[in-house]
Amino acid sequence: MHRATVAVYEDHAATYLANRAALDPGRAERFAAAVTRGARRLDLGSGPGHYLGLLGTPVVALDAAPAMLVEARRLHPHAPGVAADFEDLPFRTGSFGGIWANKCLQHVDPGALPLVLGELRRVLDVGGRLDLLVFAGEGEATSDDDLPGRYFAWWDPERLADVVVGAGFDVDDVAVTGGGSARIALTATRLRSLPDTVAPGMRLLVCGLNPSLYSADAGVPFARTGNRFWRALAAAGLDDVDRDPRGLLVRHRVGLTDIVKRATVAAAELDADEYRAGLARVHRLAAWLRPEAICFVGLAGWRAAIDRKARAGWQPEPLGGVPAYVMPSTSGLNAATPLTTLADHLRDALAGPPATPGPQR
Repeated sequence: MHRATVAVYEDHAATYLANRAALDPGRAERFAAAVTRGARRLDLGSGPGHYLGLLGTPVVALDAAPAMLVEARRLHPHAPGVAADFEDLPFRTGSFGGIWANKCLQHVDPGALPLVLGELRRVLDVGGRLDLLVFAGEGEATSDDDLPGRYFAWWDPERLADVVVGAGFDVDDVAVTGGGSARIALTATRLRSLPDTVAPGMRLLVCGLNPSLYSADAGVPFARTGNRFWRALAAAGLDDVDRDPRGLLVRHRVGLTDIVKRATVAAAELDADEYRAGLARVHRLAAWLRPEAICFVGLAGWRAAIDRKARAGWQPEPLGGVPAYVMPSTSGLNAATPLTTLADHLRDALAGPPATPGPQR
């Protein structure tokens, strides 16, 4: 969250409690009923606890402003309170059966939301429910009401759904309500999948075909020891990020996503319709975040959805306005392609497109 916004909430927790109330208690009760009985619920950005008593039990309140948690504990003394940032949650993987995120993610910079949602996916158990509410619209602003200085980001419903899907969720429902202050209410289920590791300013976005079940459970793309992606990256010069997606993004500005988010035993289980739908999402992701280039690991997805005769190398047409490179699969099933060749492809993609792109290898 924006630190200035957290400071406003820290200074005015009592004012927020007195001047505001639960917006839609019925929605909170429906969330409570949808979460598996006895599973923990997380009230993300709980504020002074307006919803804590409606979410079922056991429930944990989390807010970046400790003063808000003081107010929440006064109302609900038996609910634990945790002060933490949304981008680094202090919980074990799969700790919760449901996350309630009411009007808090709108204080997150849009480009940072994929990583925040990836954290939510991590602490949710497979099959867990995510229920979030943000304002609908375009742009960003700073409040000038009774709590001035708070940062807000507005969201387009389709883009928000794309980002949630990219984080490893299946979107169950998206509803836009209200007039001048329209809101997006989105519910989603945590899949056995991988989250995107993406942000603005990427030099390269690497796109796999889809996660294996092993990778989905490990939370790391290309996780199997037989997959040579991380070894090829090291051979290409990035030797400090072995199986570290976030480090790859932060230290080298290289992001990771998949064409299809559904995890399978093998990519052969996917069909052409899944590839086409997945590439449409990646197209929108690239057009939004504008990486300098995008590299597809594996020819199958590109051939199924774009060009069945495509060869490895830079492609004649961009994707989402971004130069596109296609390289052979790094899977152990593609043992005929040497590690040195895979490293050469990654090195070419990292170097960026030539003046006149076209297939090279």
